[in-house]
Amino acid sequence: MDQKSMETQFGPSSRSRRDFLTTTGLVAAAAAAPRTASALARNVAGESGEKTMLPGTMRKIPIGVFDPAFPDLPLDEMIDKFAGWGVEAVEIGTGGYPNSAHCPVKELLEDEGKARAWKKKFEDRGIQVATLSCHGNPVSPDPKMAEHDAETFRRTVLLAERLGVSVIVGFSGCPGGSPTDTMPNWVTYRWPPEYGKMLDWQWKEKVIPYWKQAAKFAREHGIHKIALEMHPNFVVYNPFTLLRLRDAVGEEIGANCDLSHLFWQQCDAVEVIHMLGKQKAIFHAHMKDTTFYKSNVDRYGVLNFAFEKNELSQASETFRAVGYGHSAGTWKEIMRAYMDVGYQGIFSVENEDPILSGEVGVERALYVLKNVRSELLGMV
Repeated sequence: MDQKSMETQFGPSSRSRRDFLTTTGLVAAAAAAPRTASALARNVAGESGEKTMLPGTMRKIPIGVFDPAFPDLPLDEMIDKFAGWGVEAVEIGTGGYPNSAHCPVKELLEDEGKARAWKKKFEDRGIQVATLSCHGNPVSPDPKMAEHDAETFRRTVLLAERLGVSVIVGFSGCPGGSPTDTMPNWVTYRWPPEYGKMLDWQWKEKVIPYWKQAAKFAREHGIHKIALEMHPNFVVYNPFTLLRLRDAVGEEIGANCDLSHLFWQQCDAVEVIHMLGKQKAIFHAHMKDTTFYKSNVDRYGVLNFAFEKNELSQASETFRAVGYGHSAGTWKEIMRAYMDVGYQGIFSVENEDPILSGEVGVERALYVLKNVRSELLGMV
């Protein structure tokens, strides 16, 4: 079955769970990915020294959805849709890049009764409000943007305290390269020497001081999990930079482990989960895939993304719904790894798929994840 055929036939009633997991290897463009499902499976099975948990001891990690995929859907209609899909948890945007289409932050902070009623809408349908997300750039060289995004973070902390939500998701941000810069400067390579100086200045003068203050504020309000997404164009963009900030600031800093940004960096997904999980440093998990177009990777390298459908012919990779970049077998080993390390968060579907937009991509990802989880828990 080719990619086009798969996308028209892949649906909730198209096959049994076990048949699904044995046949969806054809879904992926994983042949171009750095590690195969079998390699990941060998790693989980013992090459890394990790012990794989038996199905009876595995936690049933809730599967949820990140709400920006539904910007025009009213809150009540979105909750109805999620309940119909069997969604168990939500990640809700409170400002910044995700916006706050379904969360009137100011109103909920001003009126405790309204906050309780807002949360109850989800709870009445069996949906946990698990995470609040305020991705922004609180260390931007633009003072207005920096203060706006820092205030959004503070208000999100206060709302999380009120709602009893334990995890806040965001970006580390990116400063300029000097005190006089007016635009962010993402530095990843220390040579020529001036770039090393810029990188040192960013961390010493901007990034570490801000996050020490932000973590202290969160801690004072009972929030101990700030999940930073490892994302290009921000100073925390891979596990190494995440752990560097965590070491400098404290254990309030952890990962939003969005593997879609790590696949193209040639990370081994299972190895990353085991490494960060051993340190109790995974606070959240975005479930989003990446597919590679090998001929363009060979020509142009991996720093060549497509975000729109009309860009795909020249792209080296693009984001996809779960199961449309890597096989269901690979995602099974990824989800097993989260269970192995005792991950306590949710699996949050984020859809930025230029082909399966909006609710279509979300629904397809939910189908893959539910079937994989059922396999792991021995429910089929």
